[in-house]
Amino acid sequence: MKNILIGCIALLSMLLTQAVRAQTSDYLSGIKDELQKKWPNNRTINLVFHGHSVPTGYFRTPEVRTLDAYPYLVLQALKQQYPYAVINVIVTSIGGENSEQGEKRFESDVLTHKPDVLFIDYALNDRKLGLAASKQHLEKMIQLALQKNIKVILLTPSADQNVDLLKPGNELELFATQIKELANTWHTGLADSYNQFRKVVADKKNLSDYMAQSNHPNRAGHELIAAGIMRYFQ
Repeated sequence: MKNILIGCIALLSMLLTQAVRAQTSDYLSGIKDELQKKWPNNRTINLVFHGHSVPTGYFRTPEVRTLDAYPYLVLQALKQQYPYAVINVIVTSIGGENSEQGEKRFESDVLTHKPDVLFIDYALNDRKLGLAASKQHLEKMIQLALQKNIKVILLTPSADQNVDLLKPGNELELFATQIKELANTWHTGLADSYNQFRKVVADKKNLSDYMAQSNHPNRAGHELIAAGIMRYFQ
């Protein structure tokens, strides 16, 4: 019975991923059009990154390497692709925070920046909240953003070296599956960081080569996350 349940979870995860991936090519089509415009017809595009210590740029705590973290790696990649664009990267994430705390300051700290695209990355820390509470708080932020016609891209959790990423039904996989379900339900974007790191392990590469400490990626790890995001801008 347990093996059947695990198999069903894996199949559901695959189907949900496929459903969301079907929209990657056109989800940000309007934003991509704006990014290609030249002065004086262009406008500033605001990308807001909301979450915990990973988007904040924590490496080996308390060291923060802002410019090696994925929000700024995304900015660098976007500027190569869209040389005429004016892009603001606004990081509203806080180290150690979970989605309950992030929701409490969502309107004052996030919506006030009028994001064109909002990235939400809380799953790694939401393990202490539990799946049900995490879903509740993420869903509230998603709803508030969509009411403002903001494009939302949810991120599945990045790696924790204390978790066996190849073990079916591990705690990070459960959160990744729930986030895929949310993306499918609300028709948002999805950057599957969990799958990127899982592939590293599945390919028999050394996960520690992508990590600054147990649950903080180094630049190579952040490059994996950024690559998942950049699929929406290509």
